[in-house]
Order: sequence, then C-alpha cells, then structure tokens
Amino acid sequence: MELALYRKYRPSSFKEIIGQDHIVNVLKGSIDSGKISHAYLFFGTRGIGKTSIARIFASQIGTASDDLYEIDAASNRGIDDVRELKEGVSTLPFRSKYKVYIIDEVHMLTKEAFNALLKTLEEPPRHVVFILATTEMEKLPETVVSRCQVFQFKKPSQEVLKNVVISIAKKEGYTLEPSSAELIAVLGDRSFRDAQNILQKVLSFSKDKKISADEVELVSGAPKGELVNDFIEAIEVSDLERGLMAVRRANDANVDMRVFIKLVMHKIRLILLLKYAKDMEQLIKDEVTESDYSFLQKIAENPESKISSKTLLELLNAYDVAGYAHLPELPLELALISLISKHSD
Repeated sequence: MELALYRKYRPSSFKEIIGQDHIVNVLKGSIDSGKISHAYLFFGTRGIGKTSIARIFASQIGTASDDLYEIDAASNRGIDDVRELKEGVSTLPFRSKYKVYIIDEVHMLTKEAFNALLKTLEEPPRHVVFILATTEMEKLPETVVSRCQVFQFKKPSQEVLKNVVISIAKKEGYTLEPSSAELIAVLGDRSFRDAQNILQKVLSFSKDKKISADEVELVSGAPKGELVNDFIEAIEVSDLERGLMAVRRANDANVDMRVFIKLVMHKIRLILLLKYAKDMEQLIKDEVTESDYSFLQKIAENPESKISSKTLLELLNAYDVAGYAHLPELPLELALISLISKHSD
C-alpha cells in the first residue's frame, strides 16, 4: 500500500517544522534548561503540525516508543477510558525518563472524563508529561486549560503551502506548473495535510508527471477557471443573469460553494493587488496561467472597474454564511444581487 504523502513527509525534527518558530523555540528552550512542564496544550486548525510537534518533543526529551502513548479522544472519550489512562500513568516508564501521553482531539472527552482527567493533571507523577491537542479550544473546560502550558499554532500561508507542494512533487519526480501549485494551496485551506492529500490524488492521476491546473481542477472537483472568471466578469459588467447562471452551473456540477467563493475571492484579491501593488505584478504573473493573467490585468487596468475592496468584503460575508446555509448557493446569489444593484444605483 502506498504511504500517504502527509505521513511520508511528516517532520521528524524541529528543524523540519515550518511556520511554528514561536512554539519550537520555546520548547527547545525548555528542553535545554531541563524545565519540562507536566502538561502542554496545543491548539489550532487541522493538519498544521500539532501531533508532529508533540511527537518530536517527546523524542527530544528522550521518550522511547514504548513509553509514548497516543490517544484519540474522539474514539476514547468516556470515563472508563480516562480511568484506564490514570492507572497507566501511575506506573513507571519502561526505558525513559518520561512517559508521554498525547491526547488528540481532547475536546471530544465527555464531561465526566474531563473531571477525571483534571485530577490527574492537578497532581501528575513526576515521570509523566501530557500533551493535549485540539482544534476547538472553546470546548475545553477552563480548569483544564489553566493547568497547561498553552501554545496556539499558526495556519500556513498560501505561499508556504505552495512551496511545500512544489517541493514534495519534485521529490516524487513530478513537476507542478506554478498555477497548479497555487490552486492546490488555495484548495488546501491553509492545512498542510489537506494540501498534501490533494497533491497525492493529483499525482496518482497524472500520466506525464507534469501537472497542469486543468488536471488539478479535474481531480479535486474544483470549478473550472473559466467559470470563476465568468462570475467575476458578471460583477464587472453588472450582468446579474450571467452571474446567477455561473452560480447555477457551479451548483449543477456539485462544486462545493465555499470552494467556489474562495476561488472567486482569490482572483479578486489578485485584481486588487495588480491595481494597487504594482511591484507584485511579476509575482502574480508567475503564479497564474497566461490567460488568467490577461483577464485579471484587463480588469485591474479598467479605471471604471466595478471590482473593489467592497466586492471582497461582500464575498467574505457570503463565504462565512455558506457553510451553514440551508441552500449553500443562496449567500453567493444574495451577495451578487447586492453588488450589482449597488452598481446600478
């Protein structure tokens, strides 16, 4: 079975961690000084390195594999599971100074399980280190949070994700066109793991080891670039019917509406950068297709363009609502109507 890329290229040392220097430096400092806390809390969105850093930290403080315990709280969330953990905590390590317990998705524990865990966090044995990881910090009891050293993980930028997927593709013997890498980075939603999973599907599909943006669109289910451009042009020329038809076509193609809005916002942002940040022109030219660049530049150079920062703000609101709207396309349709009606006034 082929190893998943996010596993194959999982960082194995602190120097391989990207974008979390504020955490790595503190952890390395505590190791160098010998001041190891009994409990750490890592929080941030999915796929940005929380578990990887937890494993590296455990290794750096000398914890052997048989003294490292990884627990998925989503499937071991009850009081009995925590009681079993507490019994294990009381025994000495097999071969290490510390026993390390990594509890992933810790917010999934039941209230009773949290209460039982709290007692262990209050008075843990000297040989035990807890590393709690969560994507939903707000669901944790304050009594648990207050007993941990808390570290907030940063999301990687699209530029970082783009460079990561280009590097991995190269190591796998493939070439990513800049526009392909940019699209994967956008679709990766600021998650290393998500971007690498998309890349893996694309690499598996490719026949010639040179990945085009068309291939990424086909494999990922992302909307065609022409469809995104059609929606943007509808705003530019105040053509409501054309814009609504673009939304309809995206919906009929089973495109995730948040992905569609995200790609629209990405291109509108590039238009605004071309308009107001001339020094970024070459960078933008390098990361999009030639036809896309011509399309974006034409709008940016139009002194009467309808595309503005207000356009982006309207779409940001639609993006926020689309995730829980009964009809996912409705927020985008309303945003389009609002934008074009303002232009008509």
